[in-house]
This record gives sequence, structure tokens and C-alpha cells, in this order.
Amino acid sequence: MDIAQANDAFAIPGVLAICVGDGGFPLITVDNAFARASICAHGGQVLSYCPVDTNDDLLFVSRQAQFQPGKAIKGGIPVCWPWFGPDPEQRGRPAHGFVRTRDWQLLLTETRVDGSTRVRLGTRDDDQTRSAWPHAFSLEIEITIGETLDVALITHNTGEAAFSVTQALHTYFNVGDLRQVQVLGLAGHDYLDKLADGVRATQSGPINIDGPLDRIYLQTLDRLIIDDPSLGRAIHIEREGSRSAVVWNPWIEQARAMGDFGDDEYLRTLCVETANAAEDAVSIAPGDRYRLASSYRLHAQ
Repeated sequence: MDIAQANDAFAIPGVLAICVGDGGFPLITVDNAFARASICAHGGQVLSYCPVDTNDDLLFVSRQAQFQPGKAIKGGIPVCWPWFGPDPEQRGRPAHGFVRTRDWQLLLTETRVDGSTRVRLGTRDDDQTRSAWPHAFSLEIEITIGETLDVALITHNTGEAAFSVTQALHTYFNVGDLRQVQVLGLAGHDYLDKLADGVRATQSGPINIDGPLDRIYLQTLDRLIIDDPSLGRAIHIEREGSRSAVVWNPWIEQARAMGDFGDDEYLRTLCVETANAAEDAVSIAPGDRYRLASSYRLHAQ
């Protein structure tokens, strides 16, 4: 993406600009009446959303995140697609698919009637993707910055055969102190515990975090809440097209083992992911589209 040409085509004076971000990647910045936000063209990844009435970002990005070609950025909202988790065919392909390390194209920017700002980026199949996953597709991410942060991932099957995907908006939320956080809305739902060889269990009450956590909650409700008393706020998550919710935190040992994550940063983030994972895979017929979406709203306590 040529920065000057991108600004000529897509900048919104006083609201949206494209600049060179970390690692030399194009960075789309938004500053409107509702919030400030940034989106990296590498991975089509939202990195920041900060409403005008708060100093605390909705999202977390590690201070050790790697902004390099071929690397996933640790934080914000990475896109996991067309598979979630390890390579399902054990062929040595990257975990969480290949689009989070691709350079996405900026397709549209606009100011909406209510004053919010919409940004659309896209990527599609090519020789490289077809060598890893033999399907024709067009993938778009649509991000709306307003009173809420709205993110939609739209998969279009442009081929002649159906294909199946697992997917996630792998959102890293910024929290004040993980040990005080609760996740509400999943009580009574079955989950697969990935830290216990995928054993199936049922959630009792709210989720409290006092150790490593990696769970896929199945057939879940639309609304989830992250209660964060240390920051004096609750994060409300409304979901569309999502049959699964993934809750993840590396805790102490895994945090120390990751080169792109600070040793103490596990206390400042929690992933609650809008997903279709494990047995909740989605089949998409030729010519059809599937929309996976989340709306995030901050509520002061």
C-alpha cells in the first residue's frame, strides 16, 4: 500500500489518515467525535479503540509485539481463519490460519450518518493461499468506530465447491488486574478444556481466572460481559454468527515462554473471542457469504 496514494483515495480530513506504523506497516488512524482507533493493514487487525470519555483502551497490545512480515501481532483483534487453533490436518501449516500474517488491502472508508467511521479491508485467494488451502475466497473485515466498536468478518465462497471454516476474532482485551476480572454469560454452557486434552465440562457460575485458561465454549449466548472492577468498567460483547466463545489467558509460565509477550503482561489482558471453533465449524456453499461479527461497548461502573 502506497501511503500517499492511500491518503489521496481514502483519507477523511480531520478524521481518518493513513501513516507508516510500527514495522513499516500502513496504519489507519481514526479520531472522530466518539473515539480514537487504529487499524494495521498487516493482518487487517484493529490495534486500538479508546472512547473519548476514557483514557483506558478497550484493547491490549503487548509491548513486545513483533511487527514483522510473516509474524502475527500479539494483541488487538487478530483474525483467525480459515482454521482456529493448530493445523487441523497436521501438515505444518501455521496455527490460526494464514490471514493474520497477510497484508490486507484498504477497500473503503466513509463517515456514516451518525458520525461514526467505517473502514473496510479485504484479502483474497492467490497462489500462496491455494498451496496451503485449496479454495477460492474473498474475505473482508468491516470496522466501525463509533459509540461502540463494531467488527465484522465476511467470508465469500467464490469457488465452485463448498468449504468449511473455523474462525475467530481473537480479541485481546485490556484489563486492570486479571485476578479481579469475571466473565459473565457462559454459566451452564459446555466447554472443551484445551489444557486437559479437550475434556468436556460445564461452566458453573461466572468465570474467575486464577491460572492458565484455554477453553472453547460451545453453542453460546449472544451477549457476554467482562466485569473489570479494577478499571471501574464492564465490557459488553454482542455477537452475530458466532456459535462458540473462546476464553484464553496464558498465565505465568506460558507468558514467560512467549518471545512476543511480556512476562507480567498476563495480568493485563484477557482474550474473549467471538468464534466458530471445534465442533461449531461453518460450511459455506459456493457463492454464499457468512458474517461473523462483534460489537463492543464500554460501561462505567
